[in-house]
Amino acid sequence: MSSAVEAKSDYRMTIGLEVHVQLKTESKMFCGCSTAFGAPPNTHVCPVCLGLPGVLPVMNKRAFELAVKTAIALDCEIARFTKFDRKSYYYPDLPKNYQISQYDMPLSSKGFLEIETSGGARRIGITRVHLEEDAGKLVHQGKGASAVDLNRTGTPLMEIVSEPDIHTIEELHEYLAELKLLLVYLDVSNCNMEEGNIRADANISVQIDSGDTEVSSPISEIKNMNSFSACEKAMAYEAKRLARRLSEGVTMQTHPKETRGWDEDRSATVGQRQKEEASDYRYFPDPDLAPVVMTDDWLAKIRSDIPELPQVRRKRFIEDYGLSAYDVGVLLSDRALADYFEALVKETKDARTSCVWVTQHVLRELNSRNLTVEDFPLKPKQLAEPISFITDGTLSASAATTVVFPEMINSGKSAKTIVEEQGLAQVSDTGALDAAVDAVIEKFPAEVEEYRSGKEGVINFLMGMVMKETRGKANPQMVRDLLVKKLG
Repeated sequence: MSSAVEAKSDYRMTIGLEVHVQLKTESKMFCGCSTAFGAPPNTHVCPVCLGLPGVLPVMNKRAFELAVKTAIALDCEIARFTKFDRKSYYYPDLPKNYQISQYDMPLSSKGFLEIETSGGARRIGITRVHLEEDAGKLVHQGKGASAVDLNRTGTPLMEIVSEPDIHTIEELHEYLAELKLLLVYLDVSNCNMEEGNIRADANISVQIDSGDTEVSSPISEIKNMNSFSACEKAMAYEAKRLARRLSEGVTMQTHPKETRGWDEDRSATVGQRQKEEASDYRYFPDPDLAPVVMTDDWLAKIRSDIPELPQVRRKRFIEDYGLSAYDVGVLLSDRALADYFEALVKETKDARTSCVWVTQHVLRELNSRNLTVEDFPLKPKQLAEPISFITDGTLSASAATTVVFPEMINSGKSAKTIVEEQGLAQVSDTGALDAAVDAVIEKFPAEVEEYRSGKEGVINFLMGMVMKETRGKANPQMVRDLLVKKLG
């Protein structure tokens, strides 16, 4: 990187994102072909998505409803009348030579998404949420040859366009993370980046103060970012490149917009072409698709299907349950995990203990066994049993987590059965513990004298010996209390 770039540390980046989300439907946007991933090339195609003469597209109502659901969650204004347009351009993976999209009358507009940053809450504006169909896929085979797989052609895509309100990499990261979390909670997309379910293009420019005025660089549109990490790296790189160009006199007034691609191997953006304007695509209403009229009843039905959103749930978990922001972040990362936690709290009436079990013990078992929360064999009511045994002194925490919990998963037996079969019930009888404590005090006179001379940490060793004496069944707190009393 040149010194000119590094020296310009006072620039401000401005980013607007276009996030393309594959919607969770079984069939394509305008035909009945399957959207299943991984099929042999060109097997999920038909005359409609291949653009053969004489065919008529029919809108996927489910895809439209999922897009409206998302727009509502983003506080967008929902259009009561919307239409589809043809976006004309030629590319080998676009068999019709046009893409069905929405241009001047999208299904929604004027929304926002709130994010949390180190500098406090930020509101990122949403310009619009609209529907379109995906293109196919070019498979480059080397030596200048490429094959075309049209299975993806016509897949329902929702495009979420933000305002140019993102000014730091942190804000970029938080926006993408919060948006993905929202989409998962709404259950509108699988959001599997490996399968191309969610992709982002970005428009970026940088501004530098020059006396009384602010000078802006040209706008770059960055494509080919197949992960959020790539998006962050691409924006950091391009901001420095534009700052260097700006210091060389290249401004928005002197140079046109440019489309660039992100090259992961080189960790750099590369020029592709001048950025197209809307007029280049020759938009016009699709004559084969009727406009969509949103009725009050239809809108109310979609609205009723929206669950508690992540931001609302986050606030409630912190205020009602007294959990830390970190623990809440772990729980909310998976809607099913958060649901499991809440069901467990209803059984235990103890949010903090339930949080520890879910975020530590349950997650550990899910990861080691490669399970989802939905596949986890222990229901919240079953898991509440060993937790209650710890609370009432029947079972030690160690025995509950290292013996009973794994055995419940492996055998399907209840905690009560395992405790009885393996004789794990914790000894809380004062008489029995009294004898064990006396035996340890008599067996370790040197350690007893160390404790009495002021080395209080020795009590942990003596406690361990009592636990050994009772084969781990002693109530630890009662053991400590008895030792302190007898050694005091």
